[in-house]
Amino acid sequence: MTGRHITDRQMRLYMDYRKTRSPEAAAARAGFSTATAYRLEADLAPALTKESAEGRRRPDPLAPHWDAEIVPILKAAPGIRVIGVLQELRRRHPDLSRNIRRTLERRIQAWRAVHGPEREVIFRQQHEPGRQGLSDFTDTSSLGVSVAGERLDHRLYHFRLVFSGFEHAHVVLGGESFTALAEGLQNALWALGGAPKEHRSDSLSAAFRNLTAEARDDVTQRYAALMDHYGMIATRNNVGVAHENGSIESAHGHLKQALEDALLLRGSRDFADLDAYRAFVDGVVGGRNANLAKPIALEKAALVPLPKRRTADYEEKAIPVTSSGGFTLRRVFYTVPSRLIGHRLRVRIFDDRLECFLGATPVARLRRGRPVSDTKGGHVVDYRHIIHSLRRKPMAFANLVYRDQLFPRSAYRRAFEALQEQGDPRRACKVTVGLLALAHEQACEAELAEAINAELDAKRLPDLAALRERFRPATAAIPEVVVELAPLGVYDELAAVGART
Repeated sequence: MTGRHITDRQMRLYMDYRKTRSPEAAAARAGFSTATAYRLEADLAPALTKESAEGRRRPDPLAPHWDAEIVPILKAAPGIRVIGVLQELRRRHPDLSRNIRRTLERRIQAWRAVHGPEREVIFRQQHEPGRQGLSDFTDTSSLGVSVAGERLDHRLYHFRLVFSGFEHAHVVLGGESFTALAEGLQNALWALGGAPKEHRSDSLSAAFRNLTAEARDDVTQRYAALMDHYGMIATRNNVGVAHENGSIESAHGHLKQALEDALLLRGSRDFADLDAYRAFVDGVVGGRNANLAKPIALEKAALVPLPKRRTADYEEKAIPVTSSGGFTLRRVFYTVPSRLIGHRLRVRIFDDRLECFLGATPVARLRRGRPVSDTKGGHVVDYRHIIHSLRRKPMAFANLVYRDQLFPRSAYRRAFEALQEQGDPRRACKVTVGLLALAHEQACEAELAEAINAELDAKRLPDLAALRERFRPATAAIPEVVVELAPLGVYDELAAVGART
């Protein structure tokens, strides 16, 4: 064994033992020969730092091209990837092996460390309790969640306190809007029981994208009013600079991974309704917060107290109800009870719903719809609102603009399509309208749908008369009520007793 072949550990052991022992004893303790010890003693430089006498065993494949071609490429295109440089070299020199990629990567990395452009520096911050809360939206389409069998297109509003890591998530059905931010933020603050001194968000460019200049100014003023209501200072990170909001950007991935794990353990990604899915998200987030109980308790003591009430987290519009039995809002047509035709409603616009008022009286609560595309609007239709008129004019069903949205369940659509295949459109419309009317009048929508599916699965068309008989309320005999009248003299006795007392 020669001096240059000893390991770092052997060298350290030898140097330690050499302080109190002879070279022979120290070498024996370190595990190498006495001859090697004498060579180390004669040579003051550590054996491991000696330059190896060995040279390259094969020619450098990059030597002919480095200064002449590779360096000019790196200077002309500083952001080019290594694979791009390699592809260009192989285009110019087809005989060049593709196995030089790792060598090229190391050489370019070393060159950029000395000659490359300046890189952006991340400044780590020190955070104090109660100072900063962060808001952002994150896409959750990768989770593959469905509600009642239909895929749920949604994202999460995500709030997080920087110091303690407390977080809150709110399911958002639409895009990144002010109403979604206001509702999610207020839910988070009231669940927390206080507000941080500063609220940081992104530039809200998605919320402003499709707004007019006047609407942008209105949203800006409403956002400022929201911050004033909770006594928070509003700050925003620069457009396209995600790391400025890094304390929540990285938390997005951790939260979505926790949801993914919980879904795998659950064994199903389908939920009965939206409320069940929201409760599931709340449970996952609550479990994560439970692991941070001590820092959260510490930060709660430093939060700003909440005001006495929430502020508005919705937009409000005044919209007339037309003779079509509804109104159009942001390219989506909504039906309402027909008795409201001709009235002007105050509509509060939330992220997932509309609340309609006639004066101060609430008259309807509707699921919020979205346009189908940039050129095609949408419909949110409740068959109960129009079925009484449709029964009088069943043929209007054939070419109804929102006919496909009128079916409350797939069974009713299947029935209409099966009836149409018989070639009698009049009968198809009349029977389908009759089925919808029966579902409404007898409050048996789900049960009737099961009966319709059973008939269609058996290759039979639904028999409206038989179904009416089946779902007709049971008749009960009117009980005989016998009323016995008290003698009038009893009232005189009661009056006399009352006078004495």
